[in-house]
Amino acid sequence: MPRWVGRAVGLDVYREFCEVAICEDGRVRSAGRVPATPEGVKSLADSLVSSDRVALEVTGGCWEVTGILEPRWNRVVVVSPDDTGIVSGRAKTDRLDARALASLLWRGELEAVWVPDERCRILRRRLARREQLVRSRTRAKDEIHACLQRRLQPRPPCSDLFGVRGRRWLAGLGLPAEERESVDAALRHVEFLDRELAAVDRPIARQALFWPEIRRLMSVPGVNLICAASFIAAVGNANRFMTSRKLVAYLGLDPRVKRSGEGPARSGRISKRGSPAARWALVETCWTAVLQPGPLRPFYVRTKNRRGHGKAVAATARKLAVLCWRMLTRRRTTPTSSRR
Repeated sequence: MPRWVGRAVGLDVYREFCEVAICEDGRVRSAGRVPATPEGVKSLADSLVSSDRVALEVTGGCWEVTGILEPRWNRVVVVSPDDTGIVSGRAKTDRLDARALASLLWRGELEAVWVPDERCRILRRRLARREQLVRSRTRAKDEIHACLQRRLQPRPPCSDLFGVRGRRWLAGLGLPAEERESVDAALRHVEFLDRELAAVDRPIARQALFWPEIRRLMSVPGVNLICAASFIAAVGNANRFMTSRKLVAYLGLDPRVKRSGEGPARSGRISKRGSPAARWALVETCWTAVLQPGPLRPFYVRTKNRRGHGKAVAATARKLAVLCWRMLTRRRTTPTSSRR
């Protein structure tokens, strides 16, 4: 990027305030702080001129700040902290971070991340809340399993401990009073979280009804609503990726490559960059998809025979991401198998 003609404004956004720094003609100066409130950010926007450009890092409140600034100046650059090099600095303060952002923006050394639209942000927020509920429910269930293990109880006579038969079996166990209290409390917590999950699943499903891309992905065998919604929430418009390799790297499913000297290149673990939620949804979907007839099962079986189960699942998740990208970019409604 060429150097910016005009002022480059760096914002370091915190919960209580935004640190402001300005770089003009290569000289950087601190410009104080503004409150991290809608009114404070609006006052900052009123002080800018049409030739100014603003840079800020991805934080919890960056999208709200961007939403206030962008309608007036379409020159707001949101960057990833990993791409600025500020984290690795010897000294790190809010003032130095804002000055570094302003200087990098003026020199044209910042690359903006993709900014999701409002519909995508809403879907991300709902999926993040759902993920927290699932984790809480898992912890409550693990507490019950730990109680059974402490008391040397046998395995339940059913596959689902938290189904009708499993709960009846739990109720008939002769446990000490303190353990019975823990089990009953955990069961009540699981029931509460089940209701909360159903409540958050409903708006996600309603949103998917009016999202053709989500409904198109759900035509893949094994891909459910949550997987398709997580993929779209992380990727947004699939056409912004020129190749499937760029998408795979964006999701962190690309293997790391190591090579030294004249030796051959070796592939290692996946990079795990990008959205953990989308990557988790793709991997979880593969556990079901590889058991059903479809384009993924033959690929999984071939890879498992050569590389083992763990690497086969990761490779199948990568294959599923490529399949979704092709369906969205080529407007294909039904998946086809491929040996690549």
